[in-house]
Amino acid sequence: MQKIPLLVITGPTASGKTELAIQVALELNGEIVSADSMQIYRYMDIGTAKPALHERQGIPHHMVDIRNPDEEYNVALFQKQAKDIIQQISKRGKLPILAGGTGLYINSIIYPMNFTEAVEDPEYRSQLNELLDKHGAGWLHNHLRRVDPESAQRLHPNDTRRVIRAMEVFHLTGKPMETYKQNFSVLESTYDTLIYGLTMDRKLLYDRINLRVDRMMESGLIKEVTDILDRGYSRDLISMQGLGYKEIINYLKGLSTLEESINILKRNTRRFAKRQITWFKREEQILWLDPTKMNNPKAAADWLITEVGKNLLSN
Repeated sequence: MQKIPLLVITGPTASGKTELAIQVALELNGEIVSADSMQIYRYMDIGTAKPALHERQGIPHHMVDIRNPDEEYNVALFQKQAKDIIQQISKRGKLPILAGGTGLYINSIIYPMNFTEAVEDPEYRSQLNELLDKHGAGWLHNHLRRVDPESAQRLHPNDTRRVIRAMEVFHLTGKPMETYKQNFSVLESTYDTLIYGLTMDRKLLYDRINLRVDRMMESGLIKEVTDILDRGYSRDLISMQGLGYKEIINYLKGLSTLEESINILKRNTRRFAKRQITWFKREEQILWLDPTKMNNPKAAADWLITEVGKNLLSN
């Protein structure tokens, strides 16, 4: 069976993935499938750096605005929906472009990862949350260590959401979370994939992140967060723990000054970018591109368009 051509554009936050993907899509008759775990949520536009309609320049963007902030979502659902969309794009004779910075979402597409067993048990999860409230994060983490030591070593005790998820997976499948994260690189993909990762000098990236946060504030991030809370969505939702939301909520609740919240958001985003870089550096298939070493942003897009034409669309 002939494999579907798939272009992947990834990299850390604020590296220019969205703009580049749109330029490539315009030239190569493509459609974009977002691989961003936060852009799936409605009403969360500024804080997730979701491209506005005019910025999309008529290019279809899939997997954006598909869930309300209080609706459950996971990588298994993403994998199923995104694969269906990629197939539909290809059938229309267009190039699917998977663009985003959520590494696990990207891996779920380019590798045949099996999530069929990793179902959910909301009742068990609720019990774990009650135990968390009663005994604390340290107790919960120690419990995970007894059943899934590898995940316990990887997860910080305060990352209670992922600790609970790891325990839920073990409870339902009898297998540790790592079972779903190993040896994907040796499995054959159903796609003819070309993966480009954006990179640049670390200080320059951090400067871009700081500038992006300033622009988010100018664009009305505080109002966006306030409007979401006014719609009745709880600050305790998983979606509201995302970058840009938890920090502004702390300001709105009087837990920090506006200046403190902005500085914390910049720091947290820089740390997030560092974690993304660490994740992507493990991926041997990624071809790295530094757009800042080109004459201008258009030159980077033109170069990538030529490379995709030679190495993916000519096959």
